[in-house]
Amino acid sequence: MSPSRTLPTLIQTEVASHNTSKSCYVTIGTKVYDITDFLESHPGGGDLILEYGGKDVTEILKDEASHTHSESAYEILDESLVGFVATGKVMDAAVKSTNPDQIVPLPPTQEGLQELKANGATNSVYAATGMASEDDLSKETDLANDYKTHKFLDLNKPLLMQMLFGGFTKDFYLEQVHRPRHYKGGESAPLFGNFLEPLSKTAWWVVPVVWLPPVMYGTYIASFGLSSIGEEAAYWSLGLFLWTLVEYVLHRFLFHLDKFLPDHPIALTVHFLLHGIHHYLPMDKLRLVMPPTLFLALATPFWKLAHAVFYWNWSVATAVFCGGIFGYICYDLTHYFLHHKTLPAYWRELKKYHLQHHFMDYENGFGVTSRFWDQIFGTQLAPPPLKTT
Repeated sequence: MSPSRTLPTLIQTEVASHNTSKSCYVTIGTKVYDITDFLESHPGGGDLILEYGGKDVTEILKDEASHTHSESAYEILDESLVGFVATGKVMDAAVKSTNPDQIVPLPPTQEGLQELKANGATNSVYAATGMASEDDLSKETDLANDYKTHKFLDLNKPLLMQMLFGGFTKDFYLEQVHRPRHYKGGESAPLFGNFLEPLSKTAWWVVPVVWLPPVMYGTYIASFGLSSIGEEAAYWSLGLFLWTLVEYVLHRFLFHLDKFLPDHPIALTVHFLLHGIHHYLPMDKLRLVMPPTLFLALATPFWKLAHAVFYWNWSVATAVFCGGIFGYICYDLTHYFLHHKTLPAYWRELKKYHLQHHFMDYENGFGVTSRFWDQIFGTQLAPPPLKTT
């Protein structure tokens, strides 16, 4: 599946026709902005903007000789986004294609993206997230303007009560929660706004500190009921492998249960607390790994399942379970490091892949420690997007 399309695709000639004081569009890459209301308040005068009406302003905004524009200028533009422009190369690729609907309206499907690449044109702006690259995930959000524009959550106020009593429909909630924001400097936005606030935050190192000792102890006591270290290692490794499947299933069918969510404020709030907040604020360092109490609630059924499946030998079931919990520790640490650390080559590729899940296509790419199950079940993300040419 590809991200849902929420903004229209316009052809270049249509954008070019919006070059008057009554209707003025400009583009940056494939993004189209309606800046008509800004003409009168532009410091350099509206006539200066009209010179670029219907045209791309990427270079002029960076031109030091004219005036290098600040971040606030780009933020003003972001509020005026009205669609995407299909460049000549995009339209040419659509004309040549036997399935043009996979290319336009933008953004394209995974198959359409391949055709665009083959024709030398790609689009890297994704309507479902409002982002074009992983760099956008760390671009600080103007909290006041964001709330004024989207009427979703005010990041200056506690989020929990807003979710419970905001009256959001499911469709609106899902659209907004998958459009990432970045809180002041990457800190944590208020969730409870009271003494409970610290309970909602978990530092990454808590995961190995809390869970490695039980894994080591469980592995030790399981060894007494097995014939050899090799046998225990085999069952422990089986648990580690099974975790990769559990990781995929939980991420795809629990954390992204989106379409099957009841349209009810309590259901939406639970979804937000479980995983929605991570997509809404993906660079929050303290709400990324799973709090021990939540993981304990999830792990308890798996303990019972392991002993039900491997019922003939308590030690076998315990070894499998310990291998699985070690897989979880690796998963949570990997997830944190993918968001916040510079990594060796293999993990750099995983980082690109996972961050695409956030800025490009949250409906695919559910593997975090590995892409294996995405490949098996056909949910692999498209190749990293290239810049529009």
